[in-house]
Amino acid sequence: MNILVLTSSNDSFNSVRPELEIYISLAKAGHNVTLMSESDSAYAPRLIEHNINIINATYKKKIDLKLIKQIKKVIQEKKIEILYATNSKTISNAIFASIATDVKLVTYRGTTGGLYRHDPSSYLNALNPRVDGMICVSEAVERHVKKQIFCKSKKVITIYKGHDTSWYEQTPSNLEEFGVKKESFSVAFVANVRPHKGLIYVVKAAHELSDLKNLHILLIGDKISQEPYLSEIKNSGMRERIHVTGHRKDVPQIIAACDVLVHASTRKEGLPRVILESLASGTPVIASANESSLEIIEDGVNGFIVPIKDASAIAKKIRELHDNPDTLERLTAHAQDIIKGKLSHKTTAKKYVACFESLLNDKNE
Repeated sequence: MNILVLTSSNDSFNSVRPELEIYISLAKAGHNVTLMSESDSAYAPRLIEHNINIINATYKKKIDLKLIKQIKKVIQEKKIEILYATNSKTISNAIFASIATDVKLVTYRGTTGGLYRHDPSSYLNALNPRVDGMICVSEAVERHVKKQIFCKSKKVITIYKGHDTSWYEQTPSNLEEFGVKKESFSVAFVANVRPHKGLIYVVKAAHELSDLKNLHILLIGDKISQEPYLSEIKNSGMRERIHVTGHRKDVPQIIAACDVLVHASTRKEGLPRVILESLASGTPVIASANESSLEIIEDGVNGFIVPIKDASAIAKKIRELHDNPDTLERLTAHAQDIIKGKLSHKTTAKKYVACFESLLNDKNE
C-alpha cells in the first residue's frame, strides 16, 4: 500500500511514540509510508531510519489552500491509496485535498464528545461524506461516533493505540530527588492540569491519608502550583509529603518508581495515555469510572476503579494498597498483562493493516 499520513509529531518523544511506531511497523511490513509532519521532530531520525519519507508540514489552519495543494500533489505523485489524517486540522485539509481523487480517506478519533451531527463544524471533520473510515482509540469513542453518523456504510472501528513493554525498560527514577525515601509508599498523579483532570479529588483524598507517615504523593505536570490546589495541599496535613514536580521529561521512569498511579478524570476521555504508560511500566492504577478506563482497568486485577469525583474512594483504595502488600504485589504482577495482549503495539499495527486493506478491497469490489 501507498500510505500518506498527516499528523503532528513535535511533541515529546514519549508522547508521540505509540502513534509513530505504528507507521514504522507499516513500513517494516513492506508498505510505502510518507509522513507530512514536522521534519525536525525528536522522532524524525528514527522514522527516516526506517525509510519513511518525511515532508515538512505544520498544521495551523483548518483550511490552508497552500497545504491542500501540496497534499493533493503528493497524492498524485506517489499514487497514494490511503490518506490518514489524525487531528481536526489535518482532517479538514485532507477532505479538500482528496476531492476528485480515488484515495481512501481515513480519520482518527481520540476523544468522546466534540463530534455531533447538529454541529456544522463536525462536517469539516469525521462526519464529512468524503471520509471513508474512522479509527477510534477506544470502544467508548466508537459508540459515540456511531451515534452521530448518518452513513451507516462508513467504516468505524476501534483500534487501541498500543504500547510495548520494552519501551519502558528504563531504570526507574530515584525518588530521593523529591525527598522520598526508598521505604516510602509513593503515589503518582500525572496531568497538564485542567479542572476535568480531577486533581482536586486527589489532593482532597490526602486529607484522609495524613496519618500514613510514610505516604508520599507526587503531582507531575503543568499548572499544578495554583489555586485551589495550593490551599488544599497546605491544609491536607501532608504538606511536606506532597511533591509538585512541574513538567518532567522522565514521567515513565517516575511512574515506574511509584507504587500506584491515580487517574481521577471527571469526564469521558479517549484512551488515557498515562494509564497505558503506567501499566506498561508495571505500576497499577486507581482510575475513576470513565468508560475508557473501564476498558483498560480490571477492578482488583491490574488496579481499582472508583466512582468519579469521589475523594474518599480514592483515599480508601490508596490505604488498602498501603496496608496490604500482598494486594499491591498481585496488582503489580498483572499490570502489564493487558499491554502484552489486546493493547500491544503489535496488535495495533496488524489491525491498521487490516483496516486499510479492507477499505481498498471495498474500493475494488
